[in-house]
Amino acid sequence: MVEFSRSVPTRKGPPVVALGGGHGLSVTLRALRRITDDVTAVVGVADDGGSSGRLRDELGVVPPGDLRMALAALCGDDAWGKTWSRVMQHRFGGDGEIAGHATGNILIAALWEETGGVVEGLDWAAALLGAHGRVLPVSTEPLEIVAEVRGAQESQPDVISVVRGQVALEETLGEVLALAVSPEDPPACPEAVEALVSAEAIVLGPGSWYTSVLPHLLVPGVRQAVRDSSATRVLVLNLSAGKGDNHGFRSHDYLRVWNDHFADVKLDFVLADDQHVDDLERLDQYSKAMGATLVTSRLTANRDISDDVAHSHDAQLLAGALAELLGRGNISVWQ
Repeated sequence: MVEFSRSVPTRKGPPVVALGGGHGLSVTLRALRRITDDVTAVVGVADDGGSSGRLRDELGVVPPGDLRMALAALCGDDAWGKTWSRVMQHRFGGDGEIAGHATGNILIAALWEETGGVVEGLDWAAALLGAHGRVLPVSTEPLEIVAEVRGAQESQPDVISVVRGQVALEETLGEVLALAVSPEDPPACPEAVEALVSAEAIVLGPGSWYTSVLPHLLVPGVRQAVRDSSATRVLVLNLSAGKGDNHGFRSHDYLRVWNDHFADVKLDFVLADDQHVDDLERLDQYSKAMGATLVTSRLTANRDISDDVAHSHDAQLLAGALAELLGRGNISVWQ
């Protein structure tokens, strides 16, 4: 077993924790590392598709895909960082057994076997990549998302059924009525809870609502840490209704669902792109009900909001907006 002694460099800027998964978390991390170098990503472990799902099934490990994406997002902008970011995201072609696997997933799984620990392996990976921050799982056990969905099958719009698994839920066109994870009451990663307790700011979203953002709060230790934190809590709202489980959402629906499931977890700010809010008054009402101030700002470089244009947050614009909010939260932001 390899022992890892993690040296902690001198930090500049406030300790900030970002919760989420997938592409949404990646853009948040790219933004945050522009305003502080004390960033911790707390990442979901419910993915059951693709390369992650295969490694999860074959090796019994937590799915590494979203963890890999977070590490790649924290790589630097120099030649070393850019190269390693591409290598981590590289997928093998062909039609053999390795086809479709991401290099980073295999590397992370190998480090887990070598170090004997999930957190230790991720810390080794971060050190190898020169990552500007730390990546931690929300739980050290793989989770399964379980949802009650009305109309999961188009032919039976009024039937309520149970949908199991992240991929299946992402693909459903039904209405999600209830959300849970299996096993029930999973253990939170202790290092993730420690980071949340020490944080001066906590950023959630954007991302797939039922599979990347809300499941974190179904881990009791994480929910309690976020709920009881004195940190400035910021929710970065999605740009659009998206696909699958949150299809058809208007802007306020994200907060409505949050309040239905986690009314005890309050926020300080809701940050939304000023060109993608379709119901400003209701969104403001829901924000206030959650104890939050609604802030709208330019977060996308593309100003065309037609339906046939793909949108994503711009990391530089998001960084500027978050820096301003963290400053408003009486946090001294290093830039």
